[in-house]
Order: sequence, then structure tokens, then C-alpha cells
Amino acid sequence: MSLCTYDDFEKVEMRVGQIIRAEEFPKARRPAYKLWIDFGEYGIKKSSAQITKHYQLEDLPGRKVIAVTNFPPKQIADFMSEVLVLGVMSKEGGVSLLQLEHDAPLGSRVY
Repeated sequence: MSLCTYDDFEKVEMRVGQIIRAEEFPKARRPAYKLWIDFGEYGIKKSSAQITKHYQLEDLPGRKVIAVTNFPPKQIADFMSEVLVLGVMSKEGGVSLLQLEHDAPLGSRVY
């Protein structure tokens, strides 16, 4: 594991967003969904997320997520992913989304 400084950490903007729309993403190489996420004053951003093992499409709208919002956009098949939704690999396999213990306003920065 390489070390980073606090100055390095401060460069990464992780913010609270709320999924407002989710769709199947059949053109992705690995099973994924297309997400539209509201970050409040930072706007609505799109993301491709490989979260199909633990989450059903109909359960995603309204869910709050944490995402890195200042990476460059990445083209995934025919979809431009603008943010990286954060999660961890679960014991069962598949990504489990990071969650808030208490509610926070959309766009809040993670420290």
C-alpha cells in the first residue's frame, strides 16, 4: 500500500448524491446499471455502476450514495460515466454501496 498525504486526500471530492433514475446497461462488458444521480448544487451526474448482484433497478431511485465527483468522465460503451459511485466487495461477491448512517444534504462533501 502506498501512502498519500492529507493534501492528496483533499484533492478527491467525494460527495453525497441521490439516485433519481436507474436503467439496465446491456452494452457494458460486465453487468452494470446506468445511474443518474442528483448532487444538489453540483447538478445531476451520470454513472455506470456494477451493482447488479445486490440491487434491483426498482429499489435504486431515492437511495443516497457516495461518489467521487472530480475524476475525468469515462466512456463506457455508449455511455459517459461522470462520477465513480463508491462501494466495497461483499463477502458474497458483488459490490455493496457505501451508506450514510445519518442523513446529509445532497452535494455534502465527505471528509
